[in-house]
Amino acid sequence: MGFFAAPSADVDSRASIGDGTKIWHLAQVREEAQLGTDCVVGRGAYIGTGVSLGNNCKVQNYALVYEPANLADGVFIGPAVVLTNDTYPRAINPDGSLKSGEDWDLVGVDIGRGAAIGARAVCVAPVTIGEWATVAAGAVVVKDVPAYALMVGVPARRVGWVGKAGHPLKPDTAPFWVCPATGARYKQVGETLEEA
Repeated sequence: MGFFAAPSADVDSRASIGDGTKIWHLAQVREEAQLGTDCVVGRGAYIGTGVSLGNNCKVQNYALVYEPANLADGVFIGPAVVLTNDTYPRAINPDGSLKSGEDWDLVGVDIGRGAAIGARAVCVAPVTIGEWATVAAGAVVVKDVPAYALMVGVPARRVGWVGKAGHPLKPDTAPFWVCPATGARYKQVGETLEEA
């Protein structure tokens, strides 16, 4: 079956691309990147060297996914999202010489299954985003995010919980929460949430 890449996309021959994946105009997929099956990489998006995407991921237009990011199955990356890889960025070393790849330790963003990162959000590595969490548009994530968390603001803070359908959960009899879209129930344990 293979994958589709628009003629203007730049897909390195050393990248591994799963069947059914679509890479759109002006997108770049670097060497050693691994994209699962049925992914979508939008116009102008960047997938860095060695980045790993699971199956059924969507990376929207102009998102920048820098190595060594690791995205599990079903992750949504909104338009113009940035996943960083340098905790202390500088163009030059203290002696004034231009930095090269050997002059810093790459750190990445790990994103759990089904999580969604909203448009223009920034995840400052190293951070882990838990499964099914939602990071709101424009948020800046600087610390780990628990599974099912709804994160907003700069810096991002948890303001609620979301279910697998992406809808904010409604409180039920403590310590339970319910999804208004599906009726699925979740149980809060301290500052974490799990399926009931």
